[in-house]
Amino acid sequence: MIVTYFKNANYLYILLSVVFGFIASLARSYRWKYTLEHLGYKVPFKNQFLAVNVSYLMNMFIPRSGEISRALVLKNYNNVPFDKSFGTIIAERVVDLILLLLMVVLVFFLQFDIVKTFVLDKIPQEKIILLALIGLFGSSLLFAIYRYSKMKLIVSLKEKLSGLKDGILSVIRMKNKWQFLFYTLLIWIAYVLMFWVSIFAFPETSDLNFTAVLTTFVVGSIAIAFTNNGLGSYPFLVSEILLFYGISATIGTAFGWVVWTAQTVFTLVLGLVSLFLLPMLNKQNK
Repeated sequence: MIVTYFKNANYLYILLSVVFGFIASLARSYRWKYTLEHLGYKVPFKNQFLAVNVSYLMNMFIPRSGEISRALVLKNYNNVPFDKSFGTIIAERVVDLILLLLMVVLVFFLQFDIVKTFVLDKIPQEKIILLALIGLFGSSLLFAIYRYSKMKLIVSLKEKLSGLKDGILSVIRMKNKWQFLFYTLLIWIAYVLMFWVSIFAFPETSDLNFTAVLTTFVVGSIAIAFTNNGLGSYPFLVSEILLFYGISATIGTAFGWVVWTAQTVFTLVLGLVSLFLLPMLNKQNK
C-alpha cells in the first residue's frame, strides 16, 4: 500500500523542497564566514560550502562526526586551526539548538493538547524529572572537574582546547551579529519551507494548516537531530503526529518515507559531489 503512494506522489513538490534544502545549505555556509572572519580567517566560500555538505554526509553514517569533518576540511585546505574552526561550529550548533527549542516551545503552546498526548502522556513525568536531574548533575560535575581540576590530563586538555573557547565565543564577540542572525533565520525558514511544500506531494496531506505543518516539522527535526539522520524514526514519528490531524498511519508513513528519502538522497549526492570537488578545486593549496 505504501508503495502505491510512493508511485502516485507528486515529485514536483519534492523537487521544490530539495531546492529549499539547497538554499539552507548555502545560507549555513555563508553564515559560517562571520565567525571565521572574527577569528581572523578568510576562507573561500566554495570551501565553506563543500565542507558543510561533507559534514551532512558524514552525519548520515556516524552521528555528530560531521562537525569534526567540517573542521578538518578547513584545517586541510585552508590551514585553519582545528580547535578554532570546531569551536565556531559548536557555537553555530548551540544557536541552532536554541532556535529549535524556541519552536518546540511555540508548538507546545499552540498545540498543547496534542503535544501532551503525544509526549507527556506516553512518558511518565517521574522519568522525565529523573533524566533531567541526572543530566543536570552530570553536566555540573563535568564542568567542575574541567574548571577546577589540577590533574595533568585536564590541564593538558585545557591547553589543547583553548582555541575551542575562542571559536565558541566568536558568536558573542563578533561585530556582524545581525548578519549572523539573519542567515540563521534564513536557514530555519528554508527548512520549514522545505517541509511545508512537501505536504502538497500527497492530496491527503495538502490540506494541513500551518500549525500542523510546524508541529510535524518540529517532531521530524527532533528525530533527525537526536538519531542517526532520522533513519526509521523520522517516518514513524511523522506518521504518529499526523494521526492527530486525521491522516491515516499508512499515508503518514508513506509521506514520512518520501520526505526522508528525498532529503537523504539530496544529502548523499551533494556530499559525494563535494568530496570529489574539494581536492580538484584546491590543487593550488596542496
